[in-house]
Amino acid sequence: MFSFISIIVMTVFSGLSLTCHPAEYQIGNECCPKCPPGSRVKTHCKEYSSTSCAPCMGGTYTDQQNGLERCLSCTNCDSGSGLRVKTPCTSTSDTVCEPLERFYCVSYEKDSCGRAQEHRHCKPGQYIRQNGTASTDTECSDCSSGTFSNGTFHSCQHMCNICTLHCPLTVSLCPSRCHSLNLQLITEGTLAADNQCGEKSNHVTPTITVIVLIIVGLVLVLLVLLVLLYKAIFIYCRENNPMIQICKENSMCIKINYFQQCNMSSKHPRNYSVKSNMTYKNTSIGV
Repeated sequence: MFSFISIIVMTVFSGLSLTCHPAEYQIGNECCPKCPPGSRVKTHCKEYSSTSCAPCMGGTYTDQQNGLERCLSCTNCDSGSGLRVKTPCTSTSDTVCEPLERFYCVSYEKDSCGRAQEHRHCKPGQYIRQNGTASTDTECSDCSSGTFSNGTFHSCQHMCNICTLHCPLTVSLCPSRCHSLNLQLITEGTLAADNQCGEKSNHVTPTITVIVLIIVGLVLVLLVLLVLLYKAIFIYCRENNPMIQICKENSMCIKINYFQQCNMSSKHPRNYSVKSNMTYKNTSIGV
């Protein structure tokens, strides 16, 4: 009886202390041979049969000996996470991802990048001290006083108002030379941009234009007034000419030119002469 119990105890402990070879995997109380990379277990080994393996299908892989019943899914390099495929997935290796252009990796999984982030953009007034790489971010530094950068320069440029003999003698970098180049300053520089030069304007200023328009308007008004005055004088002379009245009263005029002028004698108010071409029935008129 004691010996029977001892056998049972030894059998239980022997099952608990089962240790398989590195090339084997444990299934129950059995150590079965592992399947090679690129395959999976189709059926486990038995007392009189070995492990049966099946190859991994497309989109799956195993990269080492295994006792898996299913192959692993290939990693997807998500462009939304700033990733792209560096090495495609095979039956024996997973996909290797790398950062997109202008991105750098912030999380690694073995030899593959798990997540990437876009490189930093330097602000206006800063310059690029160190370009970003696939594993490091861009480094920016502030420009010192008297220099400028729009954020894309690798060094700050001197502003035109402090140009020296060492300043590049170009209009774009040293527009303080605008005057010598017959140009004018359009926009003064800041920490983000240099002074901007441009062609001198040949247009008449708005003030001068307004003055010219006012003068032209006054001349036109004066001409209109002169025309109206002339008409008024002409009508008055035509209606109040005594000679015309006499002709009308005596019915002696055949034709009167209305562009006549009236002369009145100061001594003889009733004596008039008409300086115009007139045709009469008689050569003299008695008043």
